[in-house]
Amino acid sequence: MAAEAAEAPRAVADLLERNAEPARLLGARLRAGPPRLVLTCARGSSDHAATYAKYLIETRTGLITASAAPSVSSVYAAAPSADDVLCLAISQSGASPDLLAAARSARNTGALLVALVNAPDSPLAALADVELPLWAGPEISVAATKSYLAALAAIAQLTAAWTQDAALGAALAALPELMAQAAGLDWSAALAPLEQAQSLYVVGRGPGFAAAQEAALKFKETCGLHAEAFSAAEVRHGPMALARDGFPVLVLAQDDASRESVEQLARELVEAGATVLTAGASAPGAVALPALSADPALQPILLVQSFYGMVEALARRRGFDPDRPPGLRKVTRTL
Repeated sequence: MAAEAAEAPRAVADLLERNAEPARLLGARLRAGPPRLVLTCARGSSDHAATYAKYLIETRTGLITASAAPSVSSVYAAAPSADDVLCLAISQSGASPDLLAAARSARNTGALLVALVNAPDSPLAALADVELPLWAGPEISVAATKSYLAALAAIAQLTAAWTQDAALGAALAALPELMAQAAGLDWSAALAPLEQAQSLYVVGRGPGFAAAQEAALKFKETCGLHAEAFSAAEVRHGPMALARDGFPVLVLAQDDASRESVEQLARELVEAGATVLTAGASAPGAVALPALSADPALQPILLVQSFYGMVEALARRRGFDPDRPPGLRKVTRTL
């Protein structure tokens, strides 16, 4: 896991170069024939990448972006109309039967199927109208790292090409170097507060919610630590009741319109008695973890890059092998 996470900057640099022309062509196609909405299809870490796509695409294009429930096709054999829909199918393996069923249903009912997949010879790649490979290379660890970060970069690259956002495009050019820097940031201050924890919240907002979801999953699968991801806007709707008496909360933020509300929540959590760790935000009394300045749309990628090193070390301190989580396999063949 540690070695593969360290490969992510190289993988993203490769992706940005190799997918530049395919992304440009797809962006031009989407401008010439705009879809009526965007449908994402994914599971696990890839579905967290789909959350990132939702916020980025909706805020940059104004198009509704919603997540498909694969069981609608694979279990219930329903085929909702996807006429004039852009379907983004995101997968590491491109082999899960339920994902393939949902992608095939969307394509058969009118969608333009675009596959963001790390296995170029996979069934999903063969099914797609357009393939945007993730180019992350073989990933042995069950816990996905570089393929997840590559998926976020691919989504950002496609969005920049589609909207002709020169500023985002320029920021993407600098992303691999920033990722390398983020991998070297010292998040060890998080280890002691979390070593004996039984549960925690991970909080983000906007595109940072995708980072919170990914972090919560990694806590569960590598550390045996029950973690729930919440949008900062949802914590006050019930979950706040548990956030006291040292209950740990990891707060992730990017420097956009959501930051003020995320920092306000972090302050309230500290006042309620929670043990608060912040990255990209600040709050008196919280444990501050370092974060880099960057285009806000890309800061969640950098936060996750830094997080992976910390959670891998935390797993080992808690007595777990992060490369072999109990009960899990690399390819999850959900039916």
